[in-house]
Amino acid sequence: MSSVPLIFDAPRRGRPPRHLADLDPSERREIVAALGLPAYRADQLSRHYFARWENDPARMSDIPVAAREALAPALLPPLLTPLRQLETDGGATRKSLWQLHDRTLVESVLMRYPGRVNQRGVNQGGTERRGTDQRGRITVCVSSQAGCGMACPFCATGQGGLQRNLSTAEIVDQVVAAARVAASGALPGGAGRLSHVVFMGMGEPLANYTRVVSALRRLTDPAPAGLGLSQRSITLSTVGLVPAIEKFADEGLGVTLAVSLHAPDDELRDTLVPVNTRWKVAEVLAAADAYAARTGRRYSIEYAMIRDVNDQPWRADRLGKLLSTRLAHVNLIPLNPTPGSQWDASPKAVEREFVRRVQAHGVAVTVRDTRGRDIDGACGQLAGQV
Repeated sequence: MSSVPLIFDAPRRGRPPRHLADLDPSERREIVAALGLPAYRADQLSRHYFARWENDPARMSDIPVAAREALAPALLPPLLTPLRQLETDGGATRKSLWQLHDRTLVESVLMRYPGRVNQRGVNQGGTERRGTDQRGRITVCVSSQAGCGMACPFCATGQGGLQRNLSTAEIVDQVVAAARVAASGALPGGAGRLSHVVFMGMGEPLANYTRVVSALRRLTDPAPAGLGLSQRSITLSTVGLVPAIEKFADEGLGVTLAVSLHAPDDELRDTLVPVNTRWKVAEVLAAADAYAARTGRRYSIEYAMIRDVNDQPWRADRLGKLLSTRLAHVNLIPLNPTPGSQWDASPKAVEREFVRRVQAHGVAVTVRDTRGRDIDGACGQLAGQV
């Protein structure tokens, strides 16, 4: 079994250039003042970036040219260089491959859900949405690390190992780039506003704890401090780093916690999610329960359906029993197989029976839309090719 590094906030290789998204408003003003410019120029620059999703100083006409030339290298250096973009679902799903300053590669995925909900409360794409109108919902899935050190064998990112943590600004810039595309009208359905962010891309967010929490504050603080997104519209996924979950509960952030469980029993989960050898299923669920009690937010159990591995009826029953008294719901994920992998998705009939058995215990179940299969939709696949 692969070893799992359990050091949080490991050193970054090749420190990224300083960016205003790495700093709080007072720090930005101090830097601007040190350049001999009025402190309010920091707020102007921040509004362009966070409220108008603009990162090109040439378009900031309310700031004098000389000031722009001084401010841009100090607070607005380029962070993400687009290398490749793939589209599917008629352009409603876009996967981007980005190169960072040190040639590290990361991925993000932008998705628009245009359909209404039918009378049964199921999205036209097949996902239960409980009566919510999904027109205009635009979601970006972002990476928090380049690669991942959690070594889950069915995950494309985990197969490549951890390269480095992303900086706060490198995380935030993925969201700003997505908001810019959404506002441009490039997605089917015309111009819209980015509404949701999910930390389900490359990496384990809670293994890059300090920078991820800082990024969450930039995303939720109002402009000019940040993007002003609702905390309830952000989901953070974790394989179950128990001490980090416990610490995260004290941050005062009401984001949705998603626990990548993938098996209800320790014997199998030790193999599928190697960090389980450190913190067992019971400990992970107890930490998630404490988070729910502290925030009042229901958490999600992410469960990738893997053919003949974790999709047996008895495992569905065991999962239902485990969660029947908890403030949690199950999000089943049809596995997106990676090239050369021994793992495959469960047949639909098996998936439906799994859903039925979990629901029989009074647990809510959703099935995630299977978007991006034809564009290497599993995180890490595109970067792995390059």
